[in-house]
Amino acid sequence: MGVADEQIRVSSTVKRRIERYRREGESYNDVLERLLMTEDAGDFEDGFGRWSAEDAERVRDRRQRGKKDRKRRMRERAEDAA
Repeated sequence: MGVADEQIRVSSTVKRRIERYRREGESYNDVLERLLMTEDAGDFEDGFGRWSAEDAERVRDRRQRGKKDRKRRMRERAEDAA
């Protein structure tokens, strides 16, 4: 596996989830590489393959709607302030 030369910050929840997949002697980088390279692990955004395609799509849709709503509210507030 590759040598880690960058650091990333993850929440304690994400760290615990990664630890559940960790095999003896594996680094966090090794775990992530293995999960991301495994065909049946699914899309990273799909919760490491734990969500059904329907659940993942529902979450994506909600996130997109949330982004649109936040942008709309920001525009409205900017207009009100002007």
